[in-house]
Amino acid sequence: MDLIPAAQGTRVPVVDRAGHAAGTFPVHRIYCVGRNFADHAREMGATAPASKAERGAPTFFMKPADAIVIDGNIPYPPATQQLHHEVELVVALGRDAPAGIVATEDAHALVFGYAVGLDLTRRDLQNAAKAKGLPWDTAKGFDCSAPVGALLPAAAAGLSNTAGIALTVNDATRQHATLDQMLWSVPEILHELSKLYALRAGDLIFMGTPAGVGELWPEDRFSARIDGLPELHGRIAPSAR
Repeated sequence: MDLIPAAQGTRVPVVDRAGHAAGTFPVHRIYCVGRNFADHAREMGATAPASKAERGAPTFFMKPADAIVIDGNIPYPPATQQLHHEVELVVALGRDAPAGIVATEDAHALVFGYAVGLDLTRRDLQNAAKAKGLPWDTAKGFDCSAPVGALLPAAAAGLSNTAGIALTVNDATRQHATLDQMLWSVPEILHELSKLYALRAGDLIFMGTPAGVGELWPEDRFSARIDGLPELHGRIAPSAR
């Protein structure tokens, strides 16, 4: 017998090509890719590789599954005065990876679908942690830090490598790029993640953000888009605390 009430699992809505409800996707884990666009790496003060051959290893961090927000209503988080937006492609895995390392040519078979999401960041906390050489989990893995749009199954999405990705805030464009500017592709990221973790059905991977990240404030409205995927609209509400 459970001694405390069981927490409800996080689920993301799934839609078909026409936008009709087609079920829900139960979330297992959220993996995030850091510095996957060279222009964003440079705006964060990092040295960006001159070519894919000089990439080194990708950077990963995680968010808790219950950081997902599906209704777009984001309370301004506590303990920060510098909330930043980062628009990203979100990849949803629909099956467990086989034991061992996933080959890049086999990676797409794991993918259930795609969505657009935001990796919200308490930038001041991240910068303070970086300056001291400390982990920056509190800057990334906080409540409501992972708003995500509806998932579209991969077969329906037909996602192009050159699809545009963009974010507007209060109708002004902040971020804009194409997915082929990612340093690490979806199959390459799944291959690299499988060296570190047992990938499971229900996993979400936030694939990194292009340049143009910036601040969000209460009452700001945002719209995140990737060509061919359902849009994500929302607003920043006053702090819940």
